[in-house]
Amino acid sequence: MLTDIPIGAWTMASVLDLTAGSAGAASARRLVGIGLIASGPAAWTGASDWSETYGATQRVGLVHALLNVTASAVQASSWIARRRGRRGLGIALTGAGLCVTACSAYLGGHLSLARGVGVNHTAFQRTVEDWTDVAAVSDIGDGEPLRVTAAGVPVVLVRHEGVLYALSATCTHAGGPLDEGRIVDDGCIRCPWHGSVFRLTDGKATRGPAAVDEPRWEVKTDGGRVHVRSATD
Repeated sequence: MLTDIPIGAWTMASVLDLTAGSAGAASARRLVGIGLIASGPAAWTGASDWSETYGATQRVGLVHALLNVTASAVQASSWIARRRGRRGLGIALTGAGLCVTACSAYLGGHLSLARGVGVNHTAFQRTVEDWTDVAAVSDIGDGEPLRVTAAGVPVVLVRHEGVLYALSATCTHAGGPLDEGRIVDDGCIRCPWHGSVFRLTDGKATRGPAAVDEPRWEVKTDGGRVHVRSATD
């Protein structure tokens, strides 16, 4: 959401440049400055998300960051030019900076919408209303997470102190495999990627970086088989 401020400020500066003439010169320069100030917090949050990515996603994020730095540098040059009375050069630089920002914004959208950076990775997980047979009771060792699939949805089964629990196996934070995590104190499971901790009983995120709870599944056993379905509460 913070990215809307610099993008909006620089866009409105260009709008004033095109429609207000010299009368809007001072306001346009202020908007360029506001965009520069706001770009700092936006970059900080982006760097936080990028630090937890891997492989191709991390490389795309690096290009996204470099474009943002370039855009900010061009806008800073525009502000200096405007300050020195070289309005024409300032207008040209702001336009060029917006072009770079547009490219960066496209990559930012790709990272969020296609790569799932900074979003809940279970948000569009389907709901399984029918009891689904997923494993044999004997397959589940105490304190040993087991990954199964219920109607195409990854689920992690955990037997803890004699009780069976089931959560979605995809970490809400960055998509990590909870079935590769380990059981920690107080009946919780820890994601192996970034250390997010979720309570087995209700999926509550008790430790970040995850800020969204893990979807819980109902569990029952019948004839030595384990059946699960999405929790209704």
